[in-house]
Amino acid sequence: MANYLFSKTSFLKGLQCEKQLYLYKYHYDWADEISEDKEAIFARGHEVGRLAQNLFPNATNASFDDAKKIPQQIKLTKELIQEGEKVIYEAAFHYDEVLVIADIIVKNKANKWNIYEVKSSTEVKEVHGLDAAIQYYVVSNCGLDIEDISIVYINNKYVRNGELDINELFAIESVKYIVSAKQSFIKNEVKRFKSLLNKKQIPAIDIGLHCSDPYDCSFLGYCWKHVPEYSIFDIGNLRSIKKFDLYKNGILKLEDIPDDFPLNANQRLEVDCYLNGKTYIDKESIKEFLRTISYPLYYLDFETFNPAIPLFDGSRPYQKIPFQYSLHYQKSTNSRLEHYEFLAEANGDPRQLLLEKLLEDTEKEGDIVIFNRAFEPAVLGELAEYFPKYKKQIDNRLSRMKDLMEMFQKKHYYSPEMKGSYSIKAVLPALVPEMSYDDLEIADGGTASKAFESLYFEQDEKRKKEIREQLIKYCEMDTMAMVRILLKMIII
Repeated sequence: MANYLFSKTSFLKGLQCEKQLYLYKYHYDWADEISEDKEAIFARGHEVGRLAQNLFPNATNASFDDAKKIPQQIKLTKELIQEGEKVIYEAAFHYDEVLVIADIIVKNKANKWNIYEVKSSTEVKEVHGLDAAIQYYVVSNCGLDIEDISIVYINNKYVRNGELDINELFAIESVKYIVSAKQSFIKNEVKRFKSLLNKKQIPAIDIGLHCSDPYDCSFLGYCWKHVPEYSIFDIGNLRSIKKFDLYKNGILKLEDIPDDFPLNANQRLEVDCYLNGKTYIDKESIKEFLRTISYPLYYLDFETFNPAIPLFDGSRPYQKIPFQYSLHYQKSTNSRLEHYEFLAEANGDPRQLLLEKLLEDTEKEGDIVIFNRAFEPAVLGELAEYFPKYKKQIDNRLSRMKDLMEMFQKKHYYSPEMKGSYSIKAVLPALVPEMSYDDLEIADGGTASKAFESLYFEQDEKRKKEIREQLIKYCEMDTMAMVRILLKMIII
């Protein structure tokens, strides 16, 4: 029973790339290690899926804790349907050697079934239609009379006010018309994939745009191992289609790019700096930028987290919620650095306490140096909307902000060590090689966000203390990095 050749997940991988399907089936151990970011995405999906079940209560869950018990899950699903169960979670079906597990199936008064697939996205995407189409193909051929099949997704316009309203949090959109039109296509693809998986050799498919469309392939490390650490794919703001134009012409290394290949001025600068092994410094533009900054200076960095399910009144799904900041203050170039910081307790909405402390810490005059104008000002702008009584003070802080990233984004300074990037993680080792994030347990914003969110559920006090210490070190590192970078630029 349930001798399936592939699942819905692997079917979708096959639609993206036949090679990915084959490797997923026969060489799973070659797959990339799952990153913390991906683990967080998977965990978020499970959380959203569990919450969406409350839209259809009084159900029976057909799943087992053990993933190896798929045959039992299929058997239980069949039994529940025969016994007249009207709502089933994690219903498993097997047809034509394909396994699918439906998030929620509901029997209506006309004795027909509605299928609901839950997604943690904020819109229905093309891939969701394909997902539902293979689901429909298998379930309908197992004998269920399906009236409709829908995607349940997050309504990002929902603003929490009091108790969570799941009927407002979730949107439901039928994809029956898309799914019905794809049934012949699905049947043919299943046949093609079965033939593919019966072959003895890995499909000879080269890398291409499909490697990250609609998702990053599970085998990038395997398929991209011939690509140098620094290659044409690292050229800043060069469209992917242009990168693959070079690749299809046998060009991987920057030194092989033809002189007449169309690159903009910044891209050509990156290539020339790499070829010559030299750093480009536009001293006049740097001086012009530095003239816009005057001491005393604050160096500010926020950390935020963005829960899919809004936790606090006045917040939306995926809204950036600031929970921490680091602030270095220096009265003049030679004066002593002062450090201020805030890290919220994970026991409620951190925004007002953070805002009040930040306004207090930045009350004295002085420009506020940030690294990325798209981030801190946007977060503060949302705080001004939710806490209008602080708007005048927030506007004052916004008017004092100077974006240090601008010098690197505009290529006033560029070093080959930056490898086409102008992020702080790329700029710091180029300018201040003795400073590094490598020894930090938390070394990027995504990990910091995940770590703080985990504190709301962490019971081990020792572990909570460790995480908080790691968060403080990381955030302080970001503002200290800005201090050191600016000092380097001043003396260039």
